[in-house]
Amino acid sequence: MIRTFKLLFALLLLGNSFAFAQDQDPVLDSIIKEANENSHLEPLAHELLDVIGPRLVGSPQMLQAHDWAIAKFNSWGISARKEQWGEWRGWERGITHIDMLEPRVQTLDGTQLAWNPSTKAKGVTAQVITLPEKIQDSLWFVKWLPNVKGKFVLTSMNEPTGRPDYNWEEHATEESFKKMKDAREEQTKVWRENIRKTGYGWPTLTPALEAAGAAGIVQSYWSKGFGVNKIFSAQTKTIPTVDLELEDYTMLYRLAESGNTPKLHIVAQSKELGMVPTFNTIAEIKGTEKPDEYVILSAHFDSWDGGTGATDNGTGTITMMEVIRILKKHYPNPKRTILVGLWGSEEQGLNGSRGFVEDHPELLDNIQAVFNQDNGTGRVVKLGGGGFLHSYAYLTRWLEAVPEDIRKHIETDFPGSPARGGSDYASFLAAGVPAFSLSSLGWDYWNYTWHTNRDTYDKIVFDDVRNNAILTAILAYMASEDQEKTSREKSILPLNPRTGEQRTWPTPRPPERKGGQD
Repeated sequence: MIRTFKLLFALLLLGNSFAFAQDQDPVLDSIIKEANENSHLEPLAHELLDVIGPRLVGSPQMLQAHDWAIAKFNSWGISARKEQWGEWRGWERGITHIDMLEPRVQTLDGTQLAWNPSTKAKGVTAQVITLPEKIQDSLWFVKWLPNVKGKFVLTSMNEPTGRPDYNWEEHATEESFKKMKDAREEQTKVWRENIRKTGYGWPTLTPALEAAGAAGIVQSYWSKGFGVNKIFSAQTKTIPTVDLELEDYTMLYRLAESGNTPKLHIVAQSKELGMVPTFNTIAEIKGTEKPDEYVILSAHFDSWDGGTGATDNGTGTITMMEVIRILKKHYPNPKRTILVGLWGSEEQGLNGSRGFVEDHPELLDNIQAVFNQDNGTGRVVKLGGGGFLHSYAYLTRWLEAVPEDIRKHIETDFPGSPARGGSDYASFLAAGVPAFSLSSLGWDYWNYTWHTNRDTYDKIVFDDVRNNAILTAILAYMASEDQEKTSREKSILPLNPRTGEQRTWPTPRPPERKGGQD
């Protein structure tokens, strides 16, 4: 009991000393004042998202973004460079225009998928066909396939409602909501079984339709919210693939089913640019006392291109840029080197950060901490220890310096467990580097902005991003100033409940150095 009392008393004194240090530390005060009174977040977001736009790997806009970031860092007196990690299929999005010509005229809302093969300027005109509802087996489907020749094929399920579940739950009767969900579940089950009977999976069905002479593929990857679809990459080699918003797609489906066969005119232009070099952007403020030890501010720079990549991951990018701007101004001579990594091709498998880890083995043992942000515009609400046994000691020590109005929202988890993917901090964790995800409040991220056509500037909540910049700047400052090097001792991971076997620490995976090729 006496030992416990002494420990609690010591912790109390320690906590008070941190509070006193925080109150007396002019750097902390300057960081907070700069972030609140001289924020650059809005103009950074405008220049990146509105002027440059989406940053698909291999696109000219991705290269433009790298050059823009370097110029911006240099304007703040921060050295920066591009580091090549590989090559990717170069492609530039052009005009997409989708019109229904029959049974009436209407311009439809949709876009071509990434790396879509370009139509000619005059576009393609054809009738629409749906997949058969009752496929008997793969042989039957092979006999049916010639029916798609010269037609646009609708390849997504006809969703029974365009209202998200939360809207039903708010307004529908309990019986009506249950009836809709049960019917949708049964429809989805029947749809998937029908596709299975074709003998093709989703990755191989589209090529089979193209080989059979389809004029194009029309899909709708609904993101279960009003007006939102997820936009990924085309699987066709010579014919266009477009994604229509649910409202227009389901209209086409109903028309086709009722015998009022729609005719579409699609223009989907793009440019193939061959294999192009791909980069990370690296910026750094050199440390004074321990220049060979590093605090890394991590965010992926690339995006999908259905929107402009605002919350995935424009907000993470501008946060880290704002943090190093503030630190350069108010902490220009850090103890340890502070490095920003804006990674390329995270969306295709963490390629940029994996390339950096693989290309810089000399840095890994000397990284004090990596702070990564990549899940939307919300204020940070979760911080885990990444599986490091003693992460509690140093992370809580650093968090003590963060203002209470920011810190009070953050739920911590120690020692936590190491991520095996998901974002770029996993690349560092696999190499045994203390790397931590600054996990944000949702703001309906998964449905409304993650990889969708609505991931745009107007979805940013700048008050939350500003708080994240303050949090990250203080964590970076505290990590840099810490007298101790962070412990890398790993916790014993729990058993896998599915297999009953001991979980193991993830191991480094190589990047895809030459990607997007046929």
